[in-house]
Amino acid sequence: MTVAALKRAAKESVSGLPRAFWWLWTSTLVNRLGAFVATFTALYLTLERGYSASYAGLVAALHGLGGVVSSLGAGVMADRLGRRPTLLISQTSTAASVALLGFMEHPVAIAAVAGLVGMTSNASRPAVQAMMADIVRPEDRVRAFALNYWAINLGFAISSACAGLIAEYSYLAGFLGEAALTLVCAVVVFVKLPESRPERDTSAGSAEPEIGLGTVLRDGRYMGVVGLSFLLALIFMQSSVALPVAMGMDGWSPSDYGLVIALNGVLIIALQIPVTRLIEHRDPQRLLVVSALLAGYGFGLTAFAGSLGVYALTVVVWTLAEIVNSPTQMGLVVRLSPVHGRGRYQGVHTLSWSAAALIAPLMAGYVIDRFGAAWLWASCAVIGTVAALGYWLLMRGLPAGPAESRRDGATAVPVQRAERAPAPAPADPVPAAFPAGEPSGGIGAEAMAGAGAGTETGAGSCTAVVTGSEAEARVEAATGTGAEAGTAVGKTRV
Repeated sequence: MTVAALKRAAKESVSGLPRAFWWLWTSTLVNRLGAFVATFTALYLTLERGYSASYAGLVAALHGLGGVVSSLGAGVMADRLGRRPTLLISQTSTAASVALLGFMEHPVAIAAVAGLVGMTSNASRPAVQAMMADIVRPEDRVRAFALNYWAINLGFAISSACAGLIAEYSYLAGFLGEAALTLVCAVVVFVKLPESRPERDTSAGSAEPEIGLGTVLRDGRYMGVVGLSFLLALIFMQSSVALPVAMGMDGWSPSDYGLVIALNGVLIIALQIPVTRLIEHRDPQRLLVVSALLAGYGFGLTAFAGSLGVYALTVVVWTLAEIVNSPTQMGLVVRLSPVHGRGRYQGVHTLSWSAAALIAPLMAGYVIDRFGAAWLWASCAVIGTVAALGYWLLMRGLPAGPAESRRDGATAVPVQRAERAPAPAPADPVPAAFPAGEPSGGIGAEAMAGAGAGTETGAGSCTAVVTGSEAEARVEAATGTGAEAGTAVGKTRV
């Protein structure tokens, strides 16, 4: 591939996304650059403080438990208070709790504050994911989630390398450095990010049903996806839970493990964007089935690893699964989430990973101690197969392409009437955070592709419910903007 082709591919990968997305992306990158605690807490507790490995495991479990507790609450906050306030509360409280953890000495105090750190740091995830869904057009979401995941891994790779140097100088400096960078994220959110939560239509006769946690839990298909996400998270967690233990039992050193696991980050940084360009418009059902099989059998192959080369090969296989699964899964989660319930739906999805972070260490320790590492890797292969079958069954009949699902099955399509002249500029304009010429949170395309309830707005004030394929046909018939109808007259703010 020529240099010109590479430049063109890079430009296409990042073009068309709104400015607010890139500020959110920057906030994510800065946050992961300061990921000191997640990387070196175990070493800090065992080497610096002299505590046992069992105590370090307990602290890690409490950190995961904090994430379980906050996932649901943060999702509700994102819907009720808004994405921006939730992010500000989460990031400022994370900065304070991380700094506090660096000064704790009593084991009970360390464990309690570690749980608080897990609670506050995980609270930002539902808000970030909901905001990203709000501001990015449906057809660009897989690419946007992939770019965000790429930023997470790039930041984590850099922070892991820097954290080792910082730890040699001062562990406290690492805690304070992470707190400072988290505050920088809060400043970015406060200064550059507008509130993106869609406003409810409160006009007479168009009141939308309230969406609570009970709504999410009764959504059978969505909870099935959450369950499958939990199964895959159990598999992926073994890279930092069981893999170093198994390699140590086989006589490999910590540096050998570090060399092998570093391949995961290198591959994600190198391949996430080009692979996403290949898969973003392909059938998500097939992608999720394939990624589940690659994850399960990638870890399953570890049972046959007898050299660093084979260990590296297994990492390549399940890293490809991770690259494909992450943006595709997040795109599916958004498709199944009602617009005004995105925070709660994202919170429940985040819960699947928080719960896996709590259960995976217990699962790995029990299976390895009782049956041996080979049985754990075989279990990963079985779990991956079950997850693949689950995706195949759950996604049968799911409409292809981006959708804005709602419980009532209608579609939000703001369009202009064919028999009228094009409508003038909307009375309720797109917020100034989205300059002219940039996508305004995907109002038009999102409205066309949706599967949720909405209104049809003409040049006058007439409002009517439009459903299913009728909506798509009327969009095509609309005058003025044709397939892009709705961007000029859409009334939902983002």
